Amino acid sequence: MKQKGLIFSMALLTAVTLTAVILWFASPQIISALPYRIKSRLPASVVYLAVTPPVATALPAPAGTAPPAVTIPPIILPTATATETATAVPPTVSPLISSLPIPSSTPSSPPSPTPLPPAVRLENVQIIPQKFNNCGPANLSINLTYYGLEDSQLDIASVIRPTYKDRNVSPWEMVDYVNNQTPLQAQAFSGGDLDTLKQLLAAGLPVIIEKGLIPSEWEGWMGHYLTLIGYDDAQQRFLTFDTFLGPWDSSGREETYDFIETYWQHFNYTFLVVYPPEEEALVAEIVGEEMLDPLAMWRETAVRAKNDIEADPENAFAWFNLGTSLTHLGKLTNDASHYTNAAAAFDQARTLGLPWRMLWYQFQPYEAYLANGRAEDVLILAQATLDSGGGQFVEETWLYRGRAYQQQGDSARAAANYRRALELKPDWAEAQAALDSLN
Repeated sequence: MKQKGLIFSMALLTAVTLTAVILWFASPQIISALPYRIKSRLPASVVYLAVTPPVATALPAPAGTAPPAVTIPPIILPTATATETATAVPPTVSPLISSLPIPSSTPSSPPSPTPLPPAVRLENVQIIPQKFNNCGPANLSINLTYYGLEDSQLDIASVIRPTYKDRNVSPWEMVDYVNNQTPLQAQAFSGGDLDTLKQLLAAGLPVIIEKGLIPSEWEGWMGHYLTLIGYDDAQQRFLTFDTFLGPWDSSGREETYDFIETYWQHFNYTFLVVYPPEEEALVAEIVGEEMLDPLAMWRETAVRAKNDIEADPENAFAWFNLGTSLTHLGKLTNDASHYTNAAAAFDQARTLGLPWRMLWYQFQPYEAYLANGRAEDVLILAQATLDSGGGQFVEETWLYRGRAYQQQGDSARAAANYRRALELKPDWAEAQAALDSLN
């Protein structure tokens, strides 16, 4: 009798174990097959089971061999209105940057409107656990709720992220939502510093930053939004709401100033502020004149990247930030040399190694390479992103892939890519204009 009981127990244990293993391996298919109304309400940690991560490799490096370390050649510092002058690049150095459009002196941080208190903690702010890939809408909901609005993360996502599997919401999309869908206002800036973040918090304004995140070795590097709700100079820490990591009791998550600055650099020190219209003058006073002028902001951001590179020439994110800043300057000035130097900076970033998800979130390499007639580089990077286990749901990938095919004269493939971008983001004016340009 005992032997039969033992056999039964072993059989039951085996059956339970096999069922658990089968459910574990089948969970991605099960979760993927769920209706949107159910899936959209699952916690992000559960839905991540539906994403089979690829081997965590870097983005493809550019063709050719680049030196492992690059010495930045001398840089001429013209005035804001002076004509830029190229400086000869030593033959042993890759042709990266000949000159930067930056002022002769870097202005100091804007004067503080009031002395900073040693510590700040905003009250009446509530954490919201994000749904799958929904950190942008979740953080935006936190900030809107702080001002008494009831826009949930799903309400916001339905406007700025209508495709459930979309892997990214850009800062400009969040700003547009606030400015067009609510009575509040929002602005996004790049090239911020810790003092500016603290000034905004001391003024009673939560701040959203865009940063890198490595939640686990299995999941790898990804982009993430984080809301700052306080700081403590004595502890050298910010108090944050992390919609992915918690905690969920609204007590906040402490992160050191060094930690924030390190991972904030991955997105060019970008931050977003939501505020009532009557606080616009205060926000302008805190961020300073340079950030309110896009040309001045991107000049200063290029200086910041240059300084980061000089401090650590092996920092791929600093090189990427330099390329991003120069690309924006190229768009603002129509100066082709900015695009040339931007492409060289992106080449160096790729040579040093960028995370495989990098182009889920930031797209300036595509713009710089296209401006230099390097459509093939765009196609290589776009394909790597499409193959990355989620990048096929980034609408910008299809847009720039279409532009690369259009540059090569392949209108049929260009049109197919533009249409796919519109499937992921219906009514996207930029993609529609690209498609219309083929007619």
